[in-house]
Amino acid sequence: MAVPKILLYYVFTPLADPDAVRLWQRDLCESLGLRGRILLSRDGLNGTVGGELSALKRYLRKTKDYPAFTNLDVKWSEGTGLDENGRSLDFPRLSVKVRDEIVSFGAPGELQVSEAGVVGGGIKLDPAALHALVEERDDIVFFDGRNRFEAEIGRFRDAVVPDVATTRDFVAELDSGRYDDLKGRPIVTYCTGGIRCEVLSGLMKSRGFGEVYQLDGGIARYGETFGDDGLWEGSLYVFDGRGSMDFSDRAAVLGRCVRCGAETNRMRNCADPSCREQLVMCVAEADVFCAKHIPA
Repeated sequence: MAVPKILLYYVFTPLADPDAVRLWQRDLCESLGLRGRILLSRDGLNGTVGGELSALKRYLRKTKDYPAFTNLDVKWSEGTGLDENGRSLDFPRLSVKVRDEIVSFGAPGELQVSEAGVVGGGIKLDPAALHALVEERDDIVFFDGRNRFEAEIGRFRDAVVPDVATTRDFVAELDSGRYDDLKGRPIVTYCTGGIRCEVLSGLMKSRGFGEVYQLDGGIARYGETFGDDGLWEGSLYVFDGRGSMDFSDRAAVLGRCVRCGAETNRMRNCADPSCREQLVMCVAEADVFCAKHIPA
């Protein structure tokens, strides 16, 4: 029986010709029947693709054979299913593009990348090292590196959640001075798979945050290690057809429906087609508009 899986991965590494890599990655995915989103830039590769397990394994093996991608950071999760052609139901199509940034902070000039990865980022902590640090220190600050709506259904306990609607808002948020009182404390940045906090931790260090860490592999790897028996609470928002995922059947439900207040981890798009806001909304409610797009 075909097993549906989703592969989340990234690597920061210099690429001399990202458009040539784009063509190769597109052809490779198409030949294996994979769907998803892949971004490339001169600073590396960032992707999420879904499909049948054996096809994903072949894709991963061939991608890591490329010398620049040997150190690809990879996380696996369960897919929803496959269609009659064996293609992932979690992605409507395959998209492979070249951008200025593989994660869009709107600050490509601030990012420095070498063959070893991001230059000047935070100290990486695997899940076990994170727990050790929390045991040792009582002044740790968890700093959410995701968009605000993602944290509505899941976050680390007592985390600081910046009021940002997109990743591009982080630079202005850090420059606002709202978090200057945290500059003398140890900061642990975290995000879905680790890529956003690779950049965010560097942005924070260059702005005077002295002791900055990043959760290596992000929430996804933390959940693989500790599930719901650690410091994480709730569901993980994911950017595919699943909407969210839990690490066990004991996951706390933190979200509250914007219309009726019922507990839910379900996310829906704002009913305004031009809006990119995501709203917590239970199954019983119809589509609604966010506060910025209430129809006249």
